[in-house]
Amino acid sequence: MDAPKPWHLYLLLCRNGSYYAGITNDLERRFQAHLRGTGARYTRANPPLEVLASHPYADRAAASRAEWQLKQQPRARKLAWLLAQAHDGAESQLTDASITPA
Repeated sequence: MDAPKPWHLYLLLCRNGSYYAGITNDLERRFQAHLRGTGARYTRANPPLEVLASHPYADRAAASRAEWQLKQQPRARKLAWLLAQAHDGAESQLTDASITPA
């Protein structure tokens, strides 16, 4: 039996300069869906240019909690937090102590 795929919280840069955050268990498939216009409503109106960052989580619940926390943050903190997670490697809570403004 295959091990379950980790869930990822990801941050996209959209054509209008905005960020879009989401979760998936197949980042490449989901990014392609956003590019085709079959992903989220937001990315149909604001097509993505690239994946800026992503961070794996053990399960969907953990990824969903992190997504909610990330979406509560000001724009400058979103990318900084995800990049810090990539270096940290741990599933940490989004707090002012774990992020620095970009």
